[in-house]
Amino acid sequence: MHPFHKAVEAEDHAAIEALLAENVVFTSPVAFKPYPGKAITASILRGVSRVFTDFHYVREIAGANGRDHALVFKAKVGDREINGCDFLHFDEDGKIDDFMVMVRPMSAAQALAAAMGAEFERITREAAEAMGA
Repeated sequence: MHPFHKAVEAEDHAAIEALLAENVVFTSPVAFKPYPGKAITASILRGVSRVFTDFHYVREIAGANGRDHALVFKAKVGDREINGCDFLHFDEDGKIDDFMVMVRPMSAAQALAAAMGAEFERITREAAEAMGA
């Protein structure tokens, strides 16, 4: 089991954040533009943990070079079941420098967008605090 997989399932946010590169770019399944930086990515991941229930990974796929991983998950957003995949790329230091999420079905993606929208003020405040602003 990959350390990121283990940290997420243990809800160990410090371990998750420790695996993120300073220059990580997070690509959301429900937002048009990517979010660059460790502080906002860590805050988004904490927000997701507040929105998802019954989250668990069902499959882990590793690239031949060891720097690419796909983690397939299932969870609930409200009463909607969501299926998704975290696509992770690791830099030379073993830190996640690219984090892209895809989800389905559309009704669950819409529920996710609404739930994360409700969290976004808190997410941006947490990211600003982490950056010392």
